[in-house]
Amino acid sequence: MTELIMKSQKRIALIAHDQKKDEMVAWCMKHKEELGKHFLCGTGTTSKLISDATELPVKAYKSGPLGGDQQIGARIAEGQIDMMIFFWDPLEAQPHDPDIKALLRIAVVYDIPVATNSATADFIITSQYMNCDYTHETQEYKFAAAQKTETEPEINSILRSER
Repeated sequence: MTELIMKSQKRIALIAHDQKKDEMVAWCMKHKEELGKHFLCGTGTTSKLISDATELPVKAYKSGPLGGDQQIGARIAEGQIDMMIFFWDPLEAQPHDPDIKALLRIAVVYDIPVATNSATADFIITSQYMNCDYTHETQEYKFAAAQKTETEPEINSILRSER
C-alpha cells in the first residue's frame, strides 16, 4: 500500500458532457464559495462555461473528444488532481467512449474521489475532509504489473505447448 496525502486546498477536475453542462454550471454556482477555496481545472467548453458563470479561475484542458479526458487522466496519474466531478451522460453514446472509460479507470486506480452526478458531488463537496489534509492508503499496482510481466514468458510457453 502507498500512503497518499491530499492537501487542504484540493485540485478538482470538472468535466461535463454536452447534455450535462447546464447541470454542472448550476452545481458550480451552488457551491461557488467552496470551490473558490480550491484549484479548479476542466475540459474545453465546460471549464469556460464554469469560469464565465462563477468568475472563478478554471484551468482549461482540451475538449474531451480532442484529448482533454486523456490530459486529465495523465494529471491524475501524476498526482496533480485530487478529485473529479464528472457529469457524464449515460444515455448518450460518445465518440470518445474509450477515453471516458480510461479516465474513470485511472481515477479508480489512483483512488481519488469521483462524483458522476450532483448528489454524489454534493456529498463530496460538503465532506469533513474537503478543507483539511487527508491521508489515505492506495493499492500499489506496480507490484501487480511487475508480477504479471515475470509470469508472461511462462504463460506464453504453456500456451504454445498446448497448440
